[in-house]
Amino acid sequence: MYKVEFVELDTKKPFIEFMATLEKNEVAKIFASIDKFVELKNANLPVGENLSKKLDDGIFEIRVSLPNKIVRNLYYYVSGQKIIITHGFVKKSQKTPSSEIAKAKELRRQYNERMSYE
Repeated sequence: MYKVEFVELDTKKPFIEFMATLEKNEVAKIFASIDKFVELKNANLPVGENLSKKLDDGIFEIRVSLPNKIVRNLYYYVSGQKIIITHGFVKKSQKTPSSEIAKAKELRRQYNERMSYE
């Protein structure tokens, strides 16, 4: 079964900190999208690009459209069925910024080192 974890480095919790900047209804929709994604993965059903897309070097995004903004939550896999969400951001351009992908890679490196993941 797929399980979700959020990157936590000492006092830094990038995803939780991002969620704290949003309205309650936006947070609810984001968590509903994450739940839907996990349900599809656990049911071995295809996940469409409208919900998740591969970006680069093992980094993926969960895509959420809100009424007045587009949110992306970047993640990667550990040990096959563990989904680690690094952080989220409000998308302001057509393409996912390379700086956000680089941030996800760095958070992955730090978190994997801390948790002794390969």
